[in-house]
Amino acid sequence: MLARVANNLFWMGRYIERAEHTARFLHVNYFSSLDAPNKISQSRQFVLNSIMRMVGVPIEEDLELDEKEVLYNVGLNPDKNYSILYNIRAARENGNSARDLISTEIYETINKFYHFISNYSREVYVKSGLYDFAVTSTDSCAVCRGKIRGTLLHDEVYALIMLGANLERATQITRIIKTKHMDAFKSTGSYNNPVYNSFEWTTLLKCCESYDMMRRFYKKAPTSLNTLEFLMLNPNCPRSVMNSLNQSFK
Repeated sequence: MLARVANNLFWMGRYIERAEHTARFLHVNYFSSLDAPNKISQSRQFVLNSIMRMVGVPIEEDLELDEKEVLYNVGLNPDKNYSILYNIRAARENGNSARDLISTEIYETINKFYHFISNYSREVYVKSGLYDFAVTSTDSCAVCRGKIRGTLLHDEVYALIMLGANLERATQITRIIKTKHMDAFKSTGSYNNPVYNSFEWTTLLKCCESYDMMRRFYKKAPTSLNTLEFLMLNPNCPRSVMNSLNQSFK
């Protein structure tokens, strides 16, 4: 297989995975703050700073962020390399370059997803469409992943796509952990302990779709120790860094 085509497959997997984690973090982190047990976690500036750190854009502490601008940049701005639109467009372009190696079902799913995002009204999105946009985006990424696993031969093409997806998952989970760890230190916590028992650990688990399984595994409420252990070291958690790296070596 040509190195260029292999690169297209690898990055197609990465871009889809990246878009999914960005959309889920945007959704969970934004809406969970509405029910946060402390004023810091409820703060719009606190939430917006958290979102920007997660996508890799450091923000000065005293800089006032515009909510609509942040939401647009992370979701629909085609010129920002961290936006969901940018990543799905890149996944579509890479898929198109390897069109003869992937199934029609995969390409059509990515193409449908791309047109949904590219045609989404900016005005609707920043005013009332964030929930619909973010949930549809995460669901569409899940459908893409299902088509990859369910329609491709499990050969070198599949292996390259999944290698990209698993490495990107490990990267994104690490980035989310780092972001929410900082949030936990900055917030006052929810049970009179700013770090150990923080509302932010529950949010972190939900951002990784791991809250229910973590509660099932430990049979107690999230703390800093069991949350980080579960998301970093548990080999049976499909969202953990350990599991993602193990899958990369298979």
